[in-house]
Amino acid sequence: MAMLRRELGIMVAVLVALAGCAAQQKAPGAAGGAVPGVTDTTIRIGGVLTKTSASGYSTKDAEIGAKARFERANAAGGVHGRKIEFVGAEDDGQDAAKGDAAAKKLVQKDQVFAVLPVHAPNFGGAAFLEQQGVPWYGWATGPQWCGTKTGFGYSGCLAPKPGAGSQTWWGRQMADLLGGAEGKTVYVQTSDSSGSKYGGKTISQSFEAAGFTLVGLNSALPAAAPPPDWLPYVNKIMTSDGGQAPDIVVSIIAGTKFNVGLYTALKKAGYKGALSDATSYDVAILKDPATAQAMEGVIAAPMFEPFESTAPEIAQLRQDVEKVAPGTPLTQHLAIGYWSADIFLDMAGKAGKDLTRQKVLDVGNGSYSYENAGFGRVQYPKDHAEPNGCGALVKLEGGAFQVAKNMKCFDNVPLK
Repeated sequence: MAMLRRELGIMVAVLVALAGCAAQQKAPGAAGGAVPGVTDTTIRIGGVLTKTSASGYSTKDAEIGAKARFERANAAGGVHGRKIEFVGAEDDGQDAAKGDAAAKKLVQKDQVFAVLPVHAPNFGGAAFLEQQGVPWYGWATGPQWCGTKTGFGYSGCLAPKPGAGSQTWWGRQMADLLGGAEGKTVYVQTSDSSGSKYGGKTISQSFEAAGFTLVGLNSALPAAAPPPDWLPYVNKIMTSDGGQAPDIVVSIIAGTKFNVGLYTALKKAGYKGALSDATSYDVAILKDPATAQAMEGVIAAPMFEPFESTAPEIAQLRQDVEKVAPGTPLTQHLAIGYWSADIFLDMAGKAGKDLTRQKVLDVGNGSYSYENAGFGRVQYPKDHAEPNGCGALVKLEGGAFQVAKNMKCFDNVPLK
């Protein structure tokens, strides 16, 4: 009997030890191992950004934006009593393979519930997240976002396929700003990169849908570096409207150095029309007097309500950011992180207290609609295939950004 009791005691000790090991091996953040990233009190979230790159391009500010929105949610009690545990964002270095590895680390090792913000032009983790059924949120600038059931861009899919809806808001907002499009012409300049050329196609159609006449679309500019001589490009622009200059020049070129060179050369050649692009709404421009002078009068087209707006939602954003990162400049990347987090919080709240990834996806893909003055609106599953159709205009005047047109949404048209 003594031997039997001793053997039973050993067996119990072994079982207890095994149970302890199993408990230690459970996914961190999982409630009973049932839902990755979710406990009775927390929801674990992490993102993927291009924090560093060879060109110097960085979206790191999106991390601050997401954190600011999550902190406000936590202060209000979280999502059905669960606080957001934000583990920060991985850096993909603008490399698709690194982005895929980052997504796998977040899901498999860190056991996050959802991935956001995702703000990386060459993000390579889309297929993995789709296969795993992991919701992810960010700026859907590439085709890897479009047609998924798990990826939710805060402004919809910005790379629609032919026949799908394509945005008209930029052209229509410019028409409103300039007193109508009738009789006015537009010239679109892109680089030779695939993304820039694709953008040139959709933006040209946006202006045509608004009633402008397209007199030129030039995609011959090398994307590697600004040209040593802008004169050949300027000459084409200045004579594109039957030997005259067009009323509007739209640049779909990523990089301040490119736009500074183009706009400086155009002004030197005597151009008096409107200049517009998607990237010049950047406070860094104001730090260099020469750059600010070159960009004076340029009309930028952000896909969110400008920070200079008096809208209550923007006042709230500024307050939230100041709490977590006092003195931080407000940037486009920061706004993308903030509004991506805002959409996730809305979906997760509507999914109910018994939170699972599938329930969030069911909400997002089940006639989901959410409006906010900060970014306009999203409508899923429709916006998996097309943009949300919303945007604003900001003009640099007297060395300061001014709201030219507040956020407004317009109907899309089929992409030709």
